[in-house]
Amino acid sequence: MTRRPRARRTSTALALTTTAFLTAGVLCAPAATAKQPSDPPPPAFSDVTVHDPSIVASGDEIWAFGSHGASARTEDLMAWEQYTVDLSQNADNTLFEDIYTELAETFEWAKSSTLWAADVIELPDGRFAMYYNACEGSSPRSALGIATSDSVDGPYENQGILLKSGMEGESENPGERYDARVHPNAVDPDAFYDAEGDLWMVYGSYSGGIYILRMDPETGEPLPDQGYGTHLVGGNHSRIEAPTIQYDAATGYYYLYLSFGGLDATGGYDVRVARSKTPDGPYLDAEGNDMAQVKADASLPIFDDVSIQPYGVKLMGGHLFARELGDAGTGLGTGYVSPGHTSWYQDPDTGRTFMVFHSRFPGTGEQHEVRVHQMWINEEGWPVVSPMRYAGETAGKIKRADVVGTWQLIDMGKDITATAAESVDVTLDKNGRITGDVAGTWEREGQRTATLTIDGEVYSGVFAPVWDPDLEAWSTSLTVVSDKGVTLWGRQSVELTGTAAVDAVIADLDLGDTAGVTIDLDLPASGTGGTTITWASSDESVVASDGAVTRPTVGEPDARATLTATVTNGDASRQVAFEIVVPARTPGVLAGAWSFEGGLGDANGAFPDAVATGARLDAAAAAPAAFLADGVSGSALHLDGTSGVRLPDDLLQGTTYTVGLWLRPEQLTAYTSAFFAAGSPTNWLSLLPKGHSGVGGSTMLWAGSEQWYDAGTGQYLPTDEWSHVTFVVDGAAASVYIDGELHHEGAGFPDVLSGDGNVFALGVNWWDAPFQGDIDELTVWSSALSPEDVAELAAR
Repeated sequence: MTRRPRARRTSTALALTTTAFLTAGVLCAPAATAKQPSDPPPPAFSDVTVHDPSIVASGDEIWAFGSHGASARTEDLMAWEQYTVDLSQNADNTLFEDIYTELAETFEWAKSSTLWAADVIELPDGRFAMYYNACEGSSPRSALGIATSDSVDGPYENQGILLKSGMEGESENPGERYDARVHPNAVDPDAFYDAEGDLWMVYGSYSGGIYILRMDPETGEPLPDQGYGTHLVGGNHSRIEAPTIQYDAATGYYYLYLSFGGLDATGGYDVRVARSKTPDGPYLDAEGNDMAQVKADASLPIFDDVSIQPYGVKLMGGHLFARELGDAGTGLGTGYVSPGHTSWYQDPDTGRTFMVFHSRFPGTGEQHEVRVHQMWINEEGWPVVSPMRYAGETAGKIKRADVVGTWQLIDMGKDITATAAESVDVTLDKNGRITGDVAGTWEREGQRTATLTIDGEVYSGVFAPVWDPDLEAWSTSLTVVSDKGVTLWGRQSVELTGTAAVDAVIADLDLGDTAGVTIDLDLPASGTGGTTITWASSDESVVASDGAVTRPTVGEPDARATLTATVTNGDASRQVAFEIVVPARTPGVLAGAWSFEGGLGDANGAFPDAVATGARLDAAAAAPAAFLADGVSGSALHLDGTSGVRLPDDLLQGTTYTVGLWLRPEQLTAYTSAFFAAGSPTNWLSLLPKGHSGVGGSTMLWAGSEQWYDAGTGQYLPTDEWSHVTFVVDGAAASVYIDGELHHEGAGFPDVLSGDGNVFALGVNWWDAPFQGDIDELTVWSSALSPEDVAELAAR
């Protein structure tokens, strides 16, 4: 008996029978959905890191496959288990017998050692097809291929490359030379079945845009004579990527989900959708714009976002349900940074639909995790997404009493922006009015239909239960979208006033470790419910009432002062005092020094000689270390972009140290380390002459551990010129100096080097392109140098 093809997120048969649950033009949620229990248990989450997750079901398991060979699985969309990790963390990837041998042609073509966003689908014969892809990164030189396996967890056997891009000659379209403005970058594949059970693949990123191909379900390969296929969206290097298509039987639409913007923490990644009655388009947005015409202005600089940001229905972007001092929860609040590269899953038992994606988070740098949110279709036939991650909730009836009260409301807007959309405070009153920071009206109809009217604009969607991570309780949310493609998210809030607010603020007021304050304090001035905080100091010369700290000089005693906060809300007021100790500066303690006078010896005599390496910290050197005569003082170390130097192990230990060195880059590449130190591959720091886009490419000190730390300087090292760079870590305080001038000072630096077995290197790390240029007069100190000491190091 011939098996029916099964879609990677739900079976085609199921997709065609969901009309038993759904009615076109109304909220697309199963009529059989149970009412949310009055007191359901708290959810239990287990999180994983799979960048660009793509979903496929196998039995009771739901799998996510993504970039860099990472994968994970779950049975409930909440408790995830990591299966394979990033290739940079473990090159022995169990999805293949030997991934680098199996996909050697792909890696060679793409000039890459890693993979981009993989997609897996079950073919009609029960085999699983993985659409893998690799890209050079700075250009669209990419290869997209297929590997198959009898089991979802592999091992996958390569069937060969299907598409290439970025070539200098003839493209996959016969007779046409490859043009990155009009031809696609062959990455980000998404295979899916249409309403008739036919197989398609949509793909593409930036470059010439998003394309779609008809596929042969027997082989999983493109049907012949299509070239790159049909163009759907983008062009002229528009920042549009990560396509995925979902067919909805109730509405009869194919929904094309896309990510606009850049994926990193300051890229402004967001999620948009357009729809079509046929798999290969045309796809229109809520205002009727044909997405095939949406592309960057070729006359403007590359990656022009302004031309494309008005288009598509924007479902989600960077946002923050802000938390004030004294509010429930911790940190800045709840939200996402650059969420995107979506996939979707439809539960075959309930018909409920979920969006699966990766996201970064406020204040955590480039750290990312998989997230799952429930979705619905509003009365106009557009998807709306729950404001909170899926926690096991159903979407039962929401009573009017569940809606009345105070809310935080977020307008996602249409801009592509790294600036988080922040919540405003509103009240939804019992008479249907919206008051507060915005004004309008609200309605609830039927089980949960939500309609908001603000400034004459009508938004349609749902009220739905959510687990609020700050309140640690079940609550009510709203998610609505307008006919202009703008989404509003809302969650209920708890408003404290009077004594309750004052007590909550004082309980939350924390200045950190006040027994050793070395940098200026950030003193909060406000808290929950309109609470105000004023500060007074017992000794302004030690710590001022604005938080400015003055450290005693070397040889003087530590200084002490009392900071007193007066916390007021209405007629309620209390004071709380903090005893501050400001330690005196300590004399410098030199650990090791390298002058590179034709060798790699420690001029301080405390450590064995450093050794040359290859392109990675632990790779053997192909040649001895090289030196140039024109150093800052005598000769200097020269690194050619293929090598580095491994410094002695355990050079530093603890949380107090200083590193200073002269740098003369020949070229600058993001993520490249000039100085690297690590306790493990997940606990490290790196001095980058050119930082990532999160700091605008400026020189930075970057650290990764359970906390991420991005110390951007706002300064850009010149090439072919000497610059002195110093970083000072003093407990959790970090400072970065360029040419003796302070360009970053901050708190919260992670503890990277307190353990044993720390490793150190110049010019290389375990992952990124090596440094190309010269290094001289490296000094490493097991103490925190003063600004005066740093200025002396930088003097020539």
